[in-house]
Amino acid sequence: MESALDIELLNEQIRESGAFIDDLKLATSKVIVGQEKMVDRLLLGLLAKGHILLEGLPGLAKTLTIKTVASAIETNFKRIQFTPDLLPADIIGTMIFNPSTNEFSIRKGPIFTNFVLADEINRAPAKVQSALLEAMQEKQVTIGKESFSLKEPFLVLATQNPIEQEGTYPLPEAQVDRFMFKVKIGYPSKSEERIIIRKSLSGETTKPIAKVVDQTTILEAREMVQKIYMDEKIENYILDIVFATRTKVEGGLKELDMLISHGASPRASIYLALAAKANAFLNRRGYVIPDDIREICNDVLGHRIGLSYEAEAENISNEDIVEIILNKVVVP
Repeated sequence: MESALDIELLNEQIRESGAFIDDLKLATSKVIVGQEKMVDRLLLGLLAKGHILLEGLPGLAKTLTIKTVASAIETNFKRIQFTPDLLPADIIGTMIFNPSTNEFSIRKGPIFTNFVLADEINRAPAKVQSALLEAMQEKQVTIGKESFSLKEPFLVLATQNPIEQEGTYPLPEAQVDRFMFKVKIGYPSKSEERIIIRKSLSGETTKPIAKVVDQTTILEAREMVQKIYMDEKIENYILDIVFATRTKVEGGLKELDMLISHGASPRASIYLALAAKANAFLNRRGYVIPDDIREICNDVLGHRIGLSYEAEAENISNEDIVEIILNKVVVP
């Protein structure tokens, strides 16, 4: 167990190494109005090495926010517009034959970068989505007989439109599970939208923003996140929440027994712990508290719970299930 002196020292280190967070948020706010949750989740994914899926209606600044955050960091950024005719080679690259040398050479695809924006990911067929899967999980790409490691920081930031069905391919459960967060984006408030109008008409949203963070700072911050203290009681709290999605009756949540078809995978426990540590870092704290878990629980856990037909018939959402669990599980 960490001593009070160790925790205080860790707090001081995190306050110093996390100073860039304010600079990054300030730079982003010059272009993005509101959407603090979306920006925070992007930062959490960056700190916890977790890929992010943003789901929202068109025009809610999903793509713009990702591009803005990436532009403020000294990293490489590439955007891939997913379409039904996209091929795996368009993402990972392919072998090119050179007649003059009578040899094949490798042409790397846009996946070889730090930030990948997979725009409208659900518009691409399964083969393309599976090509992205290896890169997301293994942090490597195989072209022909050779495998290439992807350089850190590497992050896949995907967007999808929840309302369009024509010309879309729903993401397989295995791939959705590999996203640390699935964040649902809502409309801005009236006052925020007024500012959006003014910024757009004045051309402020098209002005380039300064780079305020370098790669070294990000990688050092990731190492600091790993050092954040998590008490055994917090670990048990995470396990109680995740196991409540699987053993409903034993967990005292008999009312969920008919609403959940399958519970969250062990990846949910891992990502809850990682994201909670990153959230503590975001709040300049060297230790995890239950509020860190509760704050990110919906975005980490919601898309890993399978709803039964009964739940869908009663219009009960994944968010409703998570809320019931959080209200029932004892907070340490």
